[in-house]
Amino acid sequence: MYETIHTIHSFIAYAVLLILILAVVNAFSGWLGNKMFTPEKDFRLSLFALILSHIMLIIGLILFFVSPNGLSAIQEFGMGGLTSLARKLAVEHPFINIIAIALITVGWSRHKKFIEGEKKFKSIAIFYGIGLLLILSRIPWGQWF
Repeated sequence: MYETIHTIHSFIAYAVLLILILAVVNAFSGWLGNKMFTPEKDFRLSLFALILSHIMLIIGLILFFVSPNGLSAIQEFGMGGLTSLARKLAVEHPFINIIAIALITVGWSRHKKFIEGEKKFKSIAIFYGIGLLLILSRIPWGQWF
């Protein structure tokens, strides 16, 4: 079960990163270019990034509880007994990614309050951008490639 969930988590990570990068680039270009916020493209792109990141969070939380590097490692060795890689996988990666997805959610919620396209794009660009940077900072790059 662990291997299957881990594989799903890894494949969806690529999709999440791709769609988040597209949403952030789109939001910055709309914000800096003073474009109109369109439901056909901008709304759907941002919503799809939000939905995929939440799906990733749910799969990641399931993985945290079934993984030998997750909760069971903390219970077995304690925080002081974890190696730096185990600590990154068991503590830093989940914690920072939860914060990142919370920021993405805040950006989505804030953008709905505005009417002007510039403010909508700005909200998405800032919050999704910070979320993306946080996610990129906690990816275990050595295990990914």
